[in-house]
Amino acid sequence: MHGEDSIEIKQMTAKEEDLLTSRTLLKKGVALDRVLQSLIIDPRIDADSLLVGDRNAIIIAIRSSAYGNMYETKVTCPGCGVLQEHSFDLNEVTVYDGSDAAELNVINNHDGTFTTQLPKTEIEVTFKLLDGTDEKSLINLNNRKKSALFDNMITTQLSNMVVAVNGDDSTQAVNYLVQNIPSIDSRHIRAAYKLAAPNVDLTQTFECNECDYLAEMEVPLSADFFWPER
Repeated sequence: MHGEDSIEIKQMTAKEEDLLTSRTLLKKGVALDRVLQSLIIDPRIDADSLLVGDRNAIIIAIRSSAYGNMYETKVTCPGCGVLQEHSFDLNEVTVYDGSDAAELNVINNHDGTFTTQLPKTEIEVTFKLLDGTDEKSLINLNNRKKSALFDNMITTQLSNMVVAVNGDDSTQAVNYLVQNIPSIDSRHIRAAYKLAAPNVDLTQTFECNECDYLAEMEVPLSADFFWPER
C-alpha cells in the first residue's frame, strides 16, 4: 500500500482454519486469499491488490501469531536424500526493500512501474510488480492447463510483468516482445524484477543430521504452512 509501512490484522481463529481446510478453496487455490481478507481489519483494503511481498509478510505474521514462531516440517536432504525433521524460525526474517534495483539501472517511475533497458536489443521495457490478482490469474491458468503453463512458464511470467515496450503499452507490442525476446534480455527483465520487488526472505540454513550437508532453504508459503505437525 502506497505510503504505509504497517497493517492491522486480527488473530486467526477456527473460522480461518475452516477456510484453510476447505477442499473447494484449496482446489481453486484461493484458501490463503480468503484468510488474508478475513483477517485484515480495514474493510477498504482488498487483499488481492496487495503486492506479493506484502502478502507474504502478512502470511508470516498470521502464522507466527497463531502457532508461534517455530515451524517444524520434514525436509529431504539434497545431499543424502534422508527425510528428517527441521525447524525454521519465523522470527529470522530478512526484509528486502528493493533498493538494490539500481545495480541494473532500474528506474522507479513512482506509479507502481519500473523501467529498464535491455542489454542486447536496447529496448526500453516498463514492468510492474505482481499483486494478489496476478497470482490468482496464474493459479487459475495452472488449474486449467497445467502442462501448457509449465511449457510456457517464462513467457507467461513476462506477459504478467511487462506493461509497455518503448513507451507502447498496447497488447500487440507486449505480446510481440514476449514471444521474440532474446534469452539474455528475458533474463535481464526477470533479474530486474527480482531486485525491484520488496519482499521478505525466509531463506535459512539447513544442516543434515546424517551427512552434515549444508544448504540454504526457503520456507514455502502455502496452505500447508499453517498446519504444523503436532
